[in-house]
Amino acid sequence: MKRLPLAAALSVAFATAGLATNAAAQPVSSAHDAAETDQLLQQEERVDNFYRAYFPDLDTGHKAAITFHGQLLESNWKGGYLVLQLDEQDIVKLKAFKFRVVKDQAFIAKHDAMVKRLRAAGSPNILGASGARLAARSLESGESIPNYPCYETVEETFAAAKGFTTTYPKLAAWTPVGKSWEKDQGLGGYDMAVLKLTNKNTTGPNGEPKPKLFVNSGLHAREYATAPLMLAFARQLLTGYGKDADSTWILDHHEVHLMLQTNPDGRKKAEGGLLWRKNTNRDYCGANSNSRGADLNRNFTYTWNITHGQGSSGNPCAETYRGPSPHSEPETQAVEDYARSIWADRRGPNQNDPAPADTSGIHLDVHSYSELVLWPWGHVKQVAPNGVAMQTLGRKLAWFNGYTPEQGIGLYPTDGTSDDVTYGELGVAAMTFEIGTSFFQSCSSYESTIKPKNLPALVYMAKVLRTPYLTPAGPDVTKLRLSTNGVPAGTPVTLTATATDTRFNNSKGTEPTQNIAGVEAYIDVPPWMPGATPLVLGPKDGSFNSKTEVASTTLSTTGLSQGKHLVFVRGKDAAGNLGAVSAVFLKIK
Repeated sequence: MKRLPLAAALSVAFATAGLATNAAAQPVSSAHDAAETDQLLQQEERVDNFYRAYFPDLDTGHKAAITFHGQLLESNWKGGYLVLQLDEQDIVKLKAFKFRVVKDQAFIAKHDAMVKRLRAAGSPNILGASGARLAARSLESGESIPNYPCYETVEETFAAAKGFTTTYPKLAAWTPVGKSWEKDQGLGGYDMAVLKLTNKNTTGPNGEPKPKLFVNSGLHAREYATAPLMLAFARQLLTGYGKDADSTWILDHHEVHLMLQTNPDGRKKAEGGLLWRKNTNRDYCGANSNSRGADLNRNFTYTWNITHGQGSSGNPCAETYRGPSPHSEPETQAVEDYARSIWADRRGPNQNDPAPADTSGIHLDVHSYSELVLWPWGHVKQVAPNGVAMQTLGRKLAWFNGYTPEQGIGLYPTDGTSDDVTYGELGVAAMTFEIGTSFFQSCSSYESTIKPKNLPALVYMAKVLRTPYLTPAGPDVTKLRLSTNGVPAGTPVTLTATATDTRFNNSKGTEPTQNIAGVEAYIDVPPWMPGATPLVLGPKDGSFNSKTEVASTTLSTTGLSQGKHLVFVRGKDAAGNLGAVSAVFLKIK
């Protein structure tokens, strides 16, 4: 039986279930819950199969991080190794790819010390005053998870999402979409829900549905940073509405759907310090085992067990246990059913059938860690029918966050994953982010690196939902400037824009780029809406003949009403690719 350890980075943690200041979800932890946590920690004390796997080259290291994601504990790309929990079969597999595998005595020592510290800290329901004092200090300091104040608990995540619907009733909705396993079994648990962000008073062209971004985060419970990142993305869009031009037009013309906690039962275990990956289904591996549950990211329908054991495990105690049948877990059902409810099937029944190039929408599954941007397929090395277009999108997104973009197959295949369902079944462009370098990422790293790197990538993703197989190939508008603002109607205003076709991450292959061929602007009515009228910007240097150009035009403000007006700008390259729209507010007083 394989048991995973506690995160080496976790310096103070204990059974925190129910200690959140918001009590809208589960009740305060019972003595039974605390006793169970202590029992699981006792199991951890017997674990010592931790190894450093030195990779022969960086590319092979990245592939190993994909294949052995369930065993991955730390990554040290500069040091040339991964820290993994391995059995003998895993070691044989790695050595076949020329990995040097050695016992990691330093990690073992940290792990042993951490387990002892966690048991000593205990829970207020087990160890009395000392645990209670620790809990009280956590609550008084406003920390969500002890020593991780930047990360919201499950309860706080849901409370924040519900709060958005009160503060921004025209922009946000909180929709129940299913139940967690424990909720479904009457054992506490959580109602699962999606936070939908869009201007409820607008529609697509001629009343058509708006393009949609669907993001699920927290599918693997121990990946602390994923749900907070998406909550921060929601907060940025909502607080920016009416103030930031891009946030405003995205919510006016697109929809963002966020399943923030996709594995809330497991996440609650992880908040107590356990390195929990799967859901908490007690039917698998024993009701009291810390290896119980199903790996939700091996339980999706389209490629479930398609590799006959290579890409997932049939052992209920394994970290990649796929479940007894496809779509068997309520959390997986919630994701699949919701995706089918918002998108029509636009791909044929055969693996080589492409979705039409104008297919709208993107599905993003956010994980940690490894600093990767991935796309289908993950079960075969073959390029997906829309794989070249997803590669272009992936390289563009990786330009923003600096991660390595590559197809989602490692040393060995994976199957039953979430992105294979949305792309494989429905034809929707599907991406996976592996953010950061640790499961329990420190708050300093999260605030200084993960958020500032990934929020711009998410904004770009939200911009290109209308045609994600086409738009990322086009140039980006990187700078927009008005010569003056806050002017009376009738005052000429000069608009200056910089367009570039160079913003791709070429660390895994080179994306084709072209010279800029044109830049155009639209006032109030974006280019995809009826009645849109383009205003041509001319090159500042006299001709469009390079991959980055500055262009300008004079905007007529005659007849514009008082208030803010959106000016939409996009570029076009020499291959005819139209890039993402960027916008600026023009103010008339």
